[in-house]
Amino acid sequence: MVAADWPGVEPEWSRETDVASTSAADAPGTVRRWHLLDNAAHLSRRGLTPAGTLLCVHGNPTWSYLWRTLLAAGSDPAHPWRVVAVDQLDMGYSERTGRFRRLADRINDLGDLTDALGLDGPVVTVGHDWGGVISLGWALAHPRQLTGVVLTNTAVHQPSDSGIPPALRLALHPAVHGWGTTTSDAFLRVTHSLANPPLPADIRKAYMAPYRGAGRRAGVGNFVADIPADASHPSYPALRRVAEGLRGLKVPALMLWGPRDPIFSDRYLKDLIGRLPHAKVHRFEGAGHLVAEDRDVATPVFDWLAEQGMTTGSDSRTAEAVTVGGPGLEEAAEPEQEGFRPLWGPLTELAAGAAGGDTAVAEMAADGRTSRSLSWQQLDRNILDLAAGLQEAGVGSGSRVSLMVPPGVDLTVALYACLRLGAVVVVADAGLGTRGLSRAVKGATPDFLIGIDKALAAASVLGWPGRRISVRGLQAARRRILGAETSLDALTRRGASLRPELPSRGPALAPDRDPDPDADAAVLFTSGSTGPAKGVLYTHRQLAAMRDTLAETFGIRSGARLVAGFAPFALLGPALGAVSVTPAMDVTAPRTLTARALADAAAAIDATVVFASPAALRNVLATRDGVNGAGHKALEGVELLLSAGAPVPEPLLAEVQQLLPRASLHTPYGMTEALPVTDISLKQIRAAEADAAAGTAAGAGNGVCVGRPVHGARVAVVPLAADGTAPGPHPVTEAGVTGEILVSAAHVKEAYDRLWLIQRESASLPGWHRTGDVGHFDAGGRLWVEGRLAHVVTAPGAVVTPVGAEQAIERLDGVRLAAITGVGPAGTQAVVAVVETVPPARKAGPAAPQLAGRVRRAARDAGVHVSAVLAVPAQPTDIRHNAKIDRTRLSRWASRVLAGGRPGEP
Repeated sequence: MVAADWPGVEPEWSRETDVASTSAADAPGTVRRWHLLDNAAHLSRRGLTPAGTLLCVHGNPTWSYLWRTLLAAGSDPAHPWRVVAVDQLDMGYSERTGRFRRLADRINDLGDLTDALGLDGPVVTVGHDWGGVISLGWALAHPRQLTGVVLTNTAVHQPSDSGIPPALRLALHPAVHGWGTTTSDAFLRVTHSLANPPLPADIRKAYMAPYRGAGRRAGVGNFVADIPADASHPSYPALRRVAEGLRGLKVPALMLWGPRDPIFSDRYLKDLIGRLPHAKVHRFEGAGHLVAEDRDVATPVFDWLAEQGMTTGSDSRTAEAVTVGGPGLEEAAEPEQEGFRPLWGPLTELAAGAAGGDTAVAEMAADGRTSRSLSWQQLDRNILDLAAGLQEAGVGSGSRVSLMVPPGVDLTVALYACLRLGAVVVVADAGLGTRGLSRAVKGATPDFLIGIDKALAAASVLGWPGRRISVRGLQAARRRILGAETSLDALTRRGASLRPELPSRGPALAPDRDPDPDADAAVLFTSGSTGPAKGVLYTHRQLAAMRDTLAETFGIRSGARLVAGFAPFALLGPALGAVSVTPAMDVTAPRTLTARALADAAAAIDATVVFASPAALRNVLATRDGVNGAGHKALEGVELLLSAGAPVPEPLLAEVQQLLPRASLHTPYGMTEALPVTDISLKQIRAAEADAAAGTAAGAGNGVCVGRPVHGARVAVVPLAADGTAPGPHPVTEAGVTGEILVSAAHVKEAYDRLWLIQRESASLPGWHRTGDVGHFDAGGRLWVEGRLAHVVTAPGAVVTPVGAEQAIERLDGVRLAAITGVGPAGTQAVVAVVETVPPARKAGPAAPQLAGRVRRAARDAGVHVSAVLAVPAQPTDIRHNAKIDRTRLSRWASRVLAGGRPGEP
């Protein structure tokens, strides 16, 4: 097989070169023949001057072919780079030396090659698998030439308390090693099978080509045998030198990772991040070991080079100022920062004051009685006691702690204890489902996992990382089964014994000063309603700003009494100085909140504030007949209702108003990345809808009115293009212009956790966060949300946003929920309406003709031409809110149905 037969490779890239070896594996004077893929001649022939060299090193059992997309990208005149992809000796098409080459030899071999090539800086190393270690060994030995490092699925350290991955352990077994790696091609085939999606036949054939016959596979077997499984291995010292050397490496670094890797799992990524904390990191969900095959890695590599100023002529939007279409919207200025007050500031103040003996947090039992409560003094003391116990157990500044405890007293104490220590709390609720939750926890790689028994059992079965801590003390046998080292109860008792009895402050082991305001504080996961749940990173300053924004926008002050039917607000209650009670409900399923449970919780604390999702409110209304006279009286004392997570229809709020007659009803708009962004009351909703109906305010209508920006926030939009994208960079606030919604505020997230590409896109306009939602302003400065950017339908000659037509359809009798989605190629999509009916349809499929006609007319009145109408017994919604419809899933289902396939369930 010759270069012309390798898909994606230009024949002129392939060349061989002779190199004098200085390796201890070879006799003095030995010359070795190397095979390379090198685009230097290609660049020279086109008169292009490269910005530098990418030195790409493959692992086992691949070869330089792995890096063909980088060679192609480096040959682009827009960003020319020389790319040298090597075939290591005994691998690919390089010479079979007949010598066993260890890690130190291979690092030395690579240095011999670059000396022979006269490779000078700037050089960026790129490595995969064991090629990652070798490339880093070269990098550490050549600091003068080195400009940066890129790593994909590799490892530099094997913890002494854990074994090597099972797949490698099997390959090393004496009964398997020779046959599996050399005599047969099993090791190659298994490695190639890890690709997701599967490798096309011609690509797989190219990977196999250099290894036809056992005589050409000795290097594959030797590579496996050279894995330093423990400290006694001959290559362990070389691996350790590389691992320790990384801690002093200050050049820019990029890590592109496939988490579905049975070899180099996320624990190895966590180790690398600890050694290169400044690195940009992106995890490609769904990708695996062969991440360079599973995903496009060339684009992010060259985007990163441009961002570091290492290339010219590339898109470097994140470093450019933007020209804008509205006054005062140049680059969004950094929000003004007032004096920092930590999240727990109001809590400690209340504990030390006259209200210290009053109730701070409470939980409700199913029978309507308070099952547990703590005063402000007790809460503060428990937090400090647990902080001291956790610190002795090893939790410290920067430790990641996954909290898998239902909202209530235990979660409140654990959360604030971790924050006081400077630990980073990881919050991924069970509403993500088992698969989504597992993906989130593994991706966050917590050092500790605090959970109820059910969570600890899941951690044992699903292999979640982190030292495990139970909530309650367990019998020894159960503790062993669940792998729990200790419990919150035990740590709290231990902490109390370690610190002096001081009023509310200053445990002996807990820190004597607050954490850095700009240090990481929390990773909060999104609902996963628009793709895999994303970890959203917040600093202490940003969490405090979120608290302050809520307080200023809604007037929530110390002494307020909050019923939290939504987990985030249960946790923010103490930060606001508000008494907080968690109603008897399954917080992972908001629609389980009943009217009686809400009334019981309100009565327990004489509630003044209620937070509940739209799905929860629907069930509250459906069960309101279960509320007795005392319950109604308690609900009449509520002064403020907040409901968010999905659009809340005016008729639903009108019914809620009857149940809470004195309450001001508000539906703030926001997201995990920024909560809240805007706010609107029921009275303001009615005024906005009246303006839309009468046409008295330009831009009013076609969407859900979410009001005006909250305290300290700025909002704008980037207009949509004809293809349904929002390329920018022209933020505007002009009435009637539909575009992607942008927000700038002190409480906007710091970054997406280990999702550099998504973070880069979300922050591509300096000072702004791109929300992924689309909407427009009306003449009164009110924002109307029209849907998600990903759900925009590009019909022939029109860009259709879904929410306006959905609202029109939902006003029809017999329709509970509606979703607009597109079917077909972009630009020529047919608009399809999917409706959930009342009563529910018996089976999913085409809607009855009469219903379909009514739906089409309603959509047409909203300016949308619907090509097909389908009915479903229930819309597919996210688990957390029970309200966000999965339109992408509906689109796939509708495509199948309209193509004549069996409907099934969407």
